[in-house]
Amino acid sequence: MAIFGRSSSSGLAPKRSLWQRIKDVALTDVAVLARGGVDAGSLEQLETLLLESDFGVPVTLRLVAEIERRAAKGEVKSSDDFANALRAGVSAALRAGRSDPALHFAADGPTVILVLGVNGAGKTTFIGKLAGRLQQQGKKVLVAAGDTFRAGAIDQLRVWAERTGAEFVAGAPGGDPASVAYNAIEAGITRGCDVLLIDTAGRLHTSDGLMEELRKVARVIAKRLPGAPHESLLVLDGTIGQNAVMQAKVFSASVPLSGVVVTKLDGTAKGGVVLAVHEALDVPIKFVGTGESVGDLAPFDPDRFAAELLHE
Repeated sequence: MAIFGRSSSSGLAPKRSLWQRIKDVALTDVAVLARGGVDAGSLEQLETLLLESDFGVPVTLRLVAEIERRAAKGEVKSSDDFANALRAGVSAALRAGRSDPALHFAADGPTVILVLGVNGAGKTTFIGKLAGRLQQQGKKVLVAAGDTFRAGAIDQLRVWAERTGAEFVAGAPGGDPASVAYNAIEAGITRGCDVLLIDTAGRLHTSDGLMEELRKVARVIAKRLPGAPHESLLVLDGTIGQNAVMQAKVFSASVPLSGVVVTKLDGTAKGGVVLAVHEALDVPIKFVGTGESVGDLAPFDPDRFAAELLHE
């Protein structure tokens, strides 16, 4: 499965890939490359393109410096050399710091995975797809509809639970989300579940009151089941660019994050934001979502991501 979805049903001409744009503006002088060099203008154009693609300033500067270093050593003499150097730099950036994409499960009792994010990021769909993935691995999963503010969210998650064969717990619309989380743990223990996936209300990261409510949910979970939540995953919409970095910083200040899930990565997404978020938070990218079906969820692989980000 491709990390970046490629939709051709719109009838519109596909957008040029990042690598195609880099070749257009940064690799126009083949003679310079053949002599084992990359001119200053090409490096400046590369820097601009990476920034426009939401790589963020720190990552962009490191990638450009790496290309310049390799070129000075005579290692960049063709467009293939240039592409390989850039892919290696992207992969290295994503492997730096905390980068293990594996989910961590509790040694005893149920594993609690708390899922966070703003409205529209794709939280509910991610929970459904993760539930299906875990069920296929032989784990008994319980899904908890902690977004009590939207009746539609409860119904949507119930449908996902039915589709994947997961257990389901919900509270009354408008009820206390922390109570739903508490009841989910009680139910999960009683029913012998291996994994509890707890949804939270989509909330604006700019609302202090809503963020405090999120902290309350995390406190209640930790009090009822010491060591939980074992994973706190932030779901980010991959199409919103640098706003994703700001969202990530605010959420991580309220609830310590163990990983990030990036959704809606397709041919129009500026995939560089994945690097910017990892750089800003020093947390692993755990999954990428590329569609609406159960199978459209891929564990994150830096090498594969770099290859697809810089495809022809």
